[in-house]
Amino acid sequence: MLENLTARLAGIVKHVRGEARLTEANIQEALREVRIALLEADVALPVVKHFIEAVRAKALGADVIGSLTPGQALVGVVHRELSALMGEANAPLDLATQPPAVILMAGLQGSGKTTTSGKLARALVAQKKKVALVSCDVYRPAAIEQLKTVAAQAGAQFISSAAGEQPVEIARRALEFARTHYIDVLIVDTAGRLAIDEQMMREIAELHAALLPIETLFIVDAMQGQDAVNVARAFNERLPLTGVILSKLDGDARGGAALSVRHVTGKPIKFAGVGEKLSGLEPFHPERMAARILGMGDILSLVEEAHARIDLESAKRVAEKVKKGKGFDLEDFREQVAQMKKMGGVASLIDKLPAQLAGQVDPAKLADDKQLKRIEGIINSMTREERAKPELIKASRKRRIAAGAGVPVQAVNQLLNQFEQMQKMMKMMKGGNLQRMMRNLKGVLPGMR
Repeated sequence: MLENLTARLAGIVKHVRGEARLTEANIQEALREVRIALLEADVALPVVKHFIEAVRAKALGADVIGSLTPGQALVGVVHRELSALMGEANAPLDLATQPPAVILMAGLQGSGKTTTSGKLARALVAQKKKVALVSCDVYRPAAIEQLKTVAAQAGAQFISSAAGEQPVEIARRALEFARTHYIDVLIVDTAGRLAIDEQMMREIAELHAALLPIETLFIVDAMQGQDAVNVARAFNERLPLTGVILSKLDGDARGGAALSVRHVTGKPIKFAGVGEKLSGLEPFHPERMAARILGMGDILSLVEEAHARIDLESAKRVAEKVKKGKGFDLEDFREQVAQMKKMGGVASLIDKLPAQLAGQVDPAKLADDKQLKRIEGIINSMTREERAKPELIKASRKRRIAAGAGVPVQAVNQLLNQFEQMQKMMKMMKGGNLQRMMRNLKGVLPGMR
C-alpha cells in the first residue's frame, strides 16, 4: 500500500537528516521533492499545493522545536499535515436514530460498493446489530445475486428485489420490511455507472429523499487516483454525503485518492477496504495512515487487530507451555498458522510494521494464504502422535503425509525444517535470549533477510 510514496518520502527525510538545521533553502529543496512525490502518487494538484504551503508555513514557524534534528522536525510537520489532509481523527458511523438506521451506499460501477456493503454488514453484525441488505441496482447483471451471496456470508438478512422493479419502490418496501422486522441497520446498495451521468445522479437523489438515510457513504476506488477527485466532487454536489469509504486500498501503489478525497469533499474517510474477504474493512485513522505513508508503521492497528481476531486463550496456552519448558509441537504450530490467517496472513502484518522492520522482509517470498493453507493441510494429514512427536516422521510417513495433503514430499520436508527452527526459537524465548531469537527468526518466516 502506497509503496512508491513511502519510498520517496523516506529518501527525502534521509537527505534532510544530513543538514545541520532547517533553513528556508533546504526546506524549499525538500518540499520540491515532496511535491514531485505527491504528483507521482496521483494526488490532485490543488491538494498538493495546499499541502506544500501548509508544510512550508509550519516548518519555518514555531512548530519546529529547537532540540529536534532537521529530519525529525520535518517528519513531525509532514506527519501532522498528512493527518490533517486526511481528516485528523477517526470518524465512526453515526447510528443514533430510531431503528432502522439507513445507510445509503453511493459510487461508480466497479468501485466496490456491493462487496463493501457486505464488509460493512459483517462489521455491524459483529457488534450485535441486526442488519439487512437490499440492492436497488436493477441494471447490472447479477448485482442482486451478488449482494444476496455477500449478505449470507456476512450473517445479515437479505431483502429480495428484482430487475423489473423501480429502485425507489424497492427502497420503500425494504424500509417498511426493516421497520416491521425490528432491523437495527438497513444497508442500501445502489446502481453505479462507468462514469457520472444525469440519470444515475437523479436516481440516487430520489433514493436519498425516499429513505432519509442517517449515513450516505461514498465508495471510492483507491486506485482511481485523480479521477476519484472529479467523481467525489460530483457526488458531493448532488448528495449530502456523510463520509467516504476507500476500497481496494491494498492494491494502490500510488495513494492519490486517499490523500485527495477528504480535502475535495470535506467529508471524513470512515473506513478503508483491503482485500476481497468480508473481514477486510478497517476503521480509517488518518494519523496512523500518515505514519504508514512515512514508513513509521501502524503498530496500534496491528495490536487492535490482534485483540479482535486472535484466540487469546490459545495464545496464552502456548505461552505457558513454552514458559514451563514443555515441548512446542506441530499441533501448536498449526494453531499459530491459523492465528496468522485470521490476521490476514504475513503480508498484512508486514504492511503495518515500521519501514526498518518491514525492510527485513522480501515480499516475493512471503507466505501467502495459499502457502498457509498448504501448511495446515500437511499438518492435518498427520496422526495425533506424529504432531506430538515429529521425530517419528521418517521417509515412509513423509510419503503418506504428502499423498494425504496432495503435495510433494519436499513440501513436507520444508515444513518440518521450518518447524524445527520455530522450536529452537521457542527454546530461546524460554531462556530469555531475545537477540539470538531475532537472528534465528530469519529462517522461520519465509522472506526474512
